[in-house]
Amino acid sequence: VDSTGAVTKPLQPAFLARPASTQSNLAINASTTVAFGTEVFDQNADFASNTFTAPVTGKYQLNLNLSFQQLDNDMTYINVKLITSNRNFTATMGPSTLGADGYGNVMLSVLSDMDASDTVFARLDLPNDGAAQTDVIGTNSSFSGYLVA
Repeated sequence: VDSTGAVTKPLQPAFLARPASTQSNLAINASTTVAFGTEVFDQNADFASNTFTAPVTGKYQLNLNLSFQQLDNDMTYINVKLITSNRNFTATMGPSTLGADGYGNVMLSVLSDMDASDTVFARLDLPNDGAAQTDVIGTNSSFSGYLVA
């Protein structure tokens, strides 16, 4: 606690990760784990190999922001998921709404209960239509989380 009353906890679980590069030509009719090779910060060393592992039981705020390029407007959807040990959270994007092959962005924010040693990672599910050309833009995407309570 400092003189203003602000409280900081240097080992409070919190992380922000970004892809190290663009993940190109994602496979259709498949589930692909999103690669987050750059840790911007990881306060308690709980993030590794694209996965956050909860060090303690609690409620965690999880945020996923994925930017895409080369979206094929013939695809019927893209499912962006946060896969936790307890349940999955999904945001669905319909590339056909773009009107032409191009760019898109999906954000997913959830408050999730996690037990000690539970894990969470990001996954994309692409249908068996369109072309395998969709890319996750590394510099514009991020995955973050922190212990709330």
